[in-house]
Amino acid sequence: MDLLDFEAQGLYFEQADVAGVKEMIASAAENYADGDAELPLLKAYFLAPESLNVLVALNRFYYYQHRLEEALTATTKALVVIRPTIAFPEDWRELQPTHVSNAPADLLTNIRLYLFTLKAVGFLNMRLENLDLSQSIFEKLVELDSRDRIGAQGLLELVIKRKVTTQQLEK
Repeated sequence: MDLLDFEAQGLYFEQADVAGVKEMIASAAENYADGDAELPLLKAYFLAPESLNVLVALNRFYYYQHRLEEALTATTKALVVIRPTIAFPEDWRELQPTHVSNAPADLLTNIRLYLFTLKAVGFLNMRLENLDLSQSIFEKLVELDSRDRIGAQGLLELVIKRKVTTQQLEK
């Protein structure tokens, strides 16, 4: 299955949220420059902890604040929210190419979202110097996506180079 050959349906940002959540996210965006964005995002999270809109907003906020651990927490939570919608195994390590290739076409939007979110988890782990975990995630994505539609191959090469450089510096 080609991960680019699909009709987008059920996009996460089109999903309805609990009343007030959309406004809290908008308030956070408006108040970002003033440093007052976190509280509305956390309020939104407490109202809608399963909302991908909220989790993506939290990820972006924490990432741009260079608070990578918090960004990783939000992104990992997003994986947990997406996974049941596509019937993937709880542990991404158990994913096989058949999970993607045999999936019904109407699930492809959420499968892509899951894979891109897993890529983000790998990227954040790479930034946090969790290189072995990051490498494992990128290797899994390359295995699942032979055409590199998700773009994990370049990140895999980058993390391997980083590991080599780190090993050389430790000598």
